[in-house]
Amino acid sequence: MRTSHLAALGVAACCAAALAQTPKLPLKSDDSGTLYVEPNVSPTEKSMESKGATVGAERPDGSAKYIGVDTTGTRPTYSLGGSTAGDLSYSAGVFSDGKEKKGVKAGVTLKY
Repeated sequence: MRTSHLAALGVAACCAAALAQTPKLPLKSDDSGTLYVEPNVSPTEKSMESKGATVGAERPDGSAKYIGVDTTGTRPTYSLGGSTAGDLSYSAGVFSDGKEKKGVKAGVTLKY
């Protein structure tokens, strides 16, 4: 009986870790919205190592904008983007390392 509970707890912990997102740490929050930083961290054996971060702002209506840098590759990759709010929301962003890696991303979210 104890073994099955321990096994179920282990499976639940693995699933939670797989679905976990990087936390957004609020820097300032008021009626106009929230300013946050989302660090890109990698765990090491005894600590965490930072590989860049994203700084963003979210408004109470759901619209947002962000700017960030990712240093996990051989060259740093910079990104910039934003999204609108409402039942039909648009998002767009760009990223580039200044040489080979560059792109544009866009999306539409329908809330029903």
